[in-house]
Amino acid sequence: VQLQASGGGLVQTGGSLRLSCAASGFSLDYYTISWFRQAPGKEREGVSCIRSDRYTYYARSVKGRFTISRDNAKNTVYLNMNSLEPEDTAVYYCAAGVVRPILSSWASAGVYEHWGQGTQVTVSS
Repeated sequence: VQLQASGGGLVQTGGSLRLSCAASGFSLDYYTISWFRQAPGKEREGVSCIRSDRYTYYARSVKGRFTISRDNAKNTVYLNMNSLEPEDTAVYYCAAGVVRPILSSWASAGVYEHWGQGTQVTVSS
């Protein structure tokens, strides 16, 4: 059972990136998948979540700029990030859990059983 996050990189302010979270060893069909990020010296925070029923949640700081989607046929979840800001610089992790979280719980790490290794996103000013 493995989650592989990819797609990070260096981009200028206002640029875009698409992160991918690919699963192997299990099917994502019935899982909630979320993206978290952790910047140096800061706590890990929830960025976005997509449940198995495709209901989505977003952190206030990224709403309107980031879009999460899933392609169950490819066993992959995507995070499209537009209008990137230096404050978005962090290591981004994807996580999978069988629970369908609600607004108050989707960003809690304890909801998720599986975690990817992280991909670095750096936004230059």
